[in-house]
Amino acid sequence: MKLNITICDDSKTDSEFVSGLLKSWATERNILINTEVFHSAEAFLFHYAEDKTCDILLLDIEMGEMDGVTMARKLRSENDKVQIVFITGYFDYIAEGYEVAALHYLMKPVKHEKLFAVLDRACDKLIQNERQLNITLSGEMVCLPLREIKYLDVQGNYVTIHAKEAYTVKRPLGEFESLLDERFVRAGRAMILNLRYISRVTKTEVSLSDGTKLPLPRGAYEPLNRAIIENT
Repeated sequence: MKLNITICDDSKTDSEFVSGLLKSWATERNILINTEVFHSAEAFLFHYAEDKTCDILLLDIEMGEMDGVTMARKLRSENDKVQIVFITGYFDYIAEGYEVAALHYLMKPVKHEKLFAVLDRACDKLIQNERQLNITLSGEMVCLPLREIKYLDVQGNYVTIHAKEAYTVKRPLGEFESLLDERFVRAGRAMILNLRYISRVTKTEVSLSDGTKLPLPRGAYEPLNRAIIENT
């Protein structure tokens, strides 16, 4: 396995320290890594416009003119694969982290055991992102990456899979549960949700990151919140 890992931190001392930890982690895990370091959000975005090979981004929040959260929003608007890890001295931005689907927050000074654990999680998620759901439509096979599926719902004997497009097939919803992974949770009898797309949950409604709002069945609120805590 080879990974492209980017550090974006306006502190040269901090970025050099994290670079050293990355080398130790890669050696222990027998993983090849390519590490690039940028000292401003603007420098990273300028580079990224030409070269989008970034698997894991270790991102400082408090930086120069453009902060890390703003940069993450710009990146996430076109890339839902990169694993974003915020490195910060503040807890103030945790809510914004949900908005950009950040994998984790690490507090400065970074401890090696916590960084190693987060990098292990990032690798697991990158592997998961390659899994697909195969469905047959009009005699043709359609392969949908699980990371692109936002939710599935059922009406009558038909299930609609909502991804970049909507695909409707005549199959029971229950058949799909074994084909999905821990990113997905059943919410009542008629819906399966991808936890990574959930931005807000109330007792009556689920909001997704693309603005979609879905009615939440009675009794589904607490199990859904528990699943979000355990799996994100």
